[in-house]
Amino acid sequence: MLHYDYTVRLHELWNAAKLRYESGDRSVDDYFTRPELNDLASIGLNAMDVYDYVEDFCTRGEPDFGTFLAVNAVRRDYFLNVQKAVLSDHQINPDDLPSKEDSIEGIVWLPRILPKAIAKLRGELPAEIMYGCGGDRRFFKANNVHPADFLKAVWSYGSDQTSLILWLKARREKLALQA
Repeated sequence: MLHYDYTVRLHELWNAAKLRYESGDRSVDDYFTRPELNDLASIGLNAMDVYDYVEDFCTRGEPDFGTFLAVNAVRRDYFLNVQKAVLSDHQINPDDLPSKEDSIEGIVWLPRILPKAIAKLRGELPAEIMYGCGGDRRFFKANNVHPADFLKAVWSYGSDQTSLILWLKARREKLALQA
């Protein structure tokens, strides 16, 4: 079970996955040993949680390890404190996600990223959906918010969507003032 040194262990697993990816191995099913998968599960993660971030880093240069660590630290905290270290047996259906063009109060992608963020917190993303994908990263940049901060805000605001939108709009305004 990972606790004190979980960040060190995640860095080791990230580096090992990165080497495998760079060598041409795209078969995520054999990226990790059973003990490594158990280590990931002990903090609420699975092989795809690592692979998706490593793949995007290797092919697009982002997100980096720091972002991966920050996002998954939020997931770990939720897993240990809200889910009491019990993995969910549910996964969201990708077909149920809102369209990529949908918006809430003029904020494009928000209707799509909200259920993805909730599913990330709960460990309910299917293998084909990534929290922090290219579309998500465009959303984060356009709204001046780090992916881990958005995840924490979704957790903190819960069902209070109005407060989340106000928080997000304040970040957008700060970005506009800096321009």
